[in-house]
Amino acid sequence: MNEIKTKRESISDKLYYPLRIAILLSVLFLFIPALNPARISGVMNRNMSLFTSGISYSSLIDGFGRAFRKGWVMESSFQLLYGSSMVLCLGIIANALSGCASLGNIKMKKLSNLITVISCVAQMLGLVGIYIAYSQIAQTEKPKKIEPLFPDGFWFVAVVAIVTLVLSLAQIILLSKSQKEEKFEMQTKFKLFLMYMPFIALVAVFSYLPLWGWRYAFFNYKVGDSLSMDNFVGFKWFTELFNNPATVRDIVNVLKNTLAMSGLGILTSWIPMAFAIFLSEIKSIRFRRFVQTFTTVPNFISWVLVYAIAFCIFSTDGFLSSILVNTGVWEQGQNLLMGNEHTWLKMWAWGMWKGVGWSAIIYIAAISGIDQQLYEAATVDGAGRFQKMWHITVPGLIPTFCVLLLMSVANILSNGMDQYLVFKNATNADTIRVLDLYVYELGIGKGSIPLTTVVSMLKSIISVTLLFLANGVSKLIRGESIV
Repeated sequence: MNEIKTKRESISDKLYYPLRIAILLSVLFLFIPALNPARISGVMNRNMSLFTSGISYSSLIDGFGRAFRKGWVMESSFQLLYGSSMVLCLGIIANALSGCASLGNIKMKKLSNLITVISCVAQMLGLVGIYIAYSQIAQTEKPKKIEPLFPDGFWFVAVVAIVTLVLSLAQIILLSKSQKEEKFEMQTKFKLFLMYMPFIALVAVFSYLPLWGWRYAFFNYKVGDSLSMDNFVGFKWFTELFNNPATVRDIVNVLKNTLAMSGLGILTSWIPMAFAIFLSEIKSIRFRRFVQTFTTVPNFISWVLVYAIAFCIFSTDGFLSSILVNTGVWEQGQNLLMGNEHTWLKMWAWGMWKGVGWSAIIYIAAISGIDQQLYEAATVDGAGRFQKMWHITVPGLIPTFCVLLLMSVANILSNGMDQYLVFKNATNADTIRVLDLYVYELGIGKGSIPLTTVVSMLKSIISVTLLFLANGVSKLIRGESIV
């Protein structure tokens, strides 16, 4: 009897691998437009995902206003489509939650299987509703106006839902009964893994999924066009980047500004560490908290508001200009935000003012982790405050500083865009335009999506190369690395 029980548990454990893969696939279906089972008409946006179909009715019916007014299709069909999409989305989300619960003990696994069965039934109902909605609009009198389209993703979602349902039912049969006094429990390693999952998802969505857009670099693409072999141009835009003298001149100027401003940031990257050290030496806790709060708040102010503050102070009729005119230092007001002089230093100063308090937080946390017995031993040996700072605090912060320095080197081409966009004007455009701002202007302003993609690709490749080079140097000098 025990052998049969053990064999069933072994089969159940193996079945969980395809079950979790099926659940993961169903979650991916939520966000892949090409597999959207709710796109039942060619009029619908081809970039609309199932998730959008289930949460935004306006996106679903966008473009069908005239069809509703003319009576070519009933709005009730799209209301059914919207409700079915929502049910399908909720079923997939419940599936994902049940997949997480399946990492627990037997009691949690039984609950997860029950939820999976219910969610799969909900998905089936959602698919049936979508099929009914498609059947209704397929009978329209104006098929050329509505363009009925049976979605390819319908069968993918249906097959995965059926497989998930069958595997869940098999798990219910194979799993042994749990004890009544047994509690819902999960191993610590699985809890930590589930806590880590949202961050993995965010990195995947915002860091790796956009890499799919690199394909635009190989097509002669314009906004609104589709990608096909008709507009495939291979490496044309890569050669255009270096063969066009105007583009080369712009790239050289932009790289000069980018490297200069990033270089200033790297050369002064020790300032937040020094600020954190001196802040930790303040004896008055109330005053220390006030200084830390006062210097951290600017990080949460948008650059638009920062520029508004700068305009109120440094414009022609601003606070500083008015004082200098009234005191007779200037004959007339001057706009200090205009002009091409010292632009790099100005941008560095604004960036330092905005971020020094926030950057010091990680050093403050590192200081709290330094062994206090070192300070007590130094006090016994007669060391003063500055000697303890130099010989204990600074060496304790060096590893943290080196890691952040490596990250800064890797991001040397990534200055951000918003700061330079709001401070840019006709007089300082040549010295304030960094690579991120140039990519924005090239893509949004001029509509050159392929060339913009090429520049972004090269930027990413160079950044990764610099990270590994800096990591190698750190390993040679310090014997430690972060990669």
